[in-house]
This record gives sequence, structure tokens and C-alpha cells, in this order.
Amino acid sequence: MDWKLFFSTFGVVFLAELGDKTQLAALSLTADSKKPLIIFLAASLALIVATLLGVLVGDALFRIIPQIWIHRGAAILFVVMGGLLWFKVL
Repeated sequence: MDWKLFFSTFGVVFLAELGDKTQLAALSLTADSKKPLIIFLAASLALIVATLLGVLVGDALFRIIPQIWIHRGAAILFVVMGGLLWFKVL
């Protein structure tokens, strides 16, 4: 197993998820329901499924589109999403 890749992926995803809408939604749902275990399990499963979709789509794209264009496309999407959040469109 490539532990360096494992830990770098964990670190990047963990830091990206801190304080995001998903974490705030889980916090709010837990406060409302008072059932943290159910919220934890459901949120964890949702994150697993969303990550699985990202990995499968990424793998498929890398098979047909050169890596440089996927990186550029991802960078553009991050900038666009940041702009939409900045101007409170999202």
C-alpha cells in the first residue's frame, strides 16, 4: 500500500471538509435530533458514496481526457465555485 498517498489524501480531504456545509449540516441535524449515532452513520455513508462517485468519474475521465486538462478543469471549477460563494450566489 502506498502510505504516503493514503495520508496525503486523508490530510487534504480532512482539511477540505473542516467547517464546510456538510459538517455544519451534521452539527445542525445532531442538535435537532439528539441522535448523534444515526447522524454520524448517515453522514459517513453519504460521504463514502459521494467520494466513490468522484473516484469512479475521475478514473473514467483520466482514461479519455489528458491529465493536464482535468487539472485545469478542476482548477477552473474551484475558482468558479469560490466566486459563487464569495458573491453569495450559492
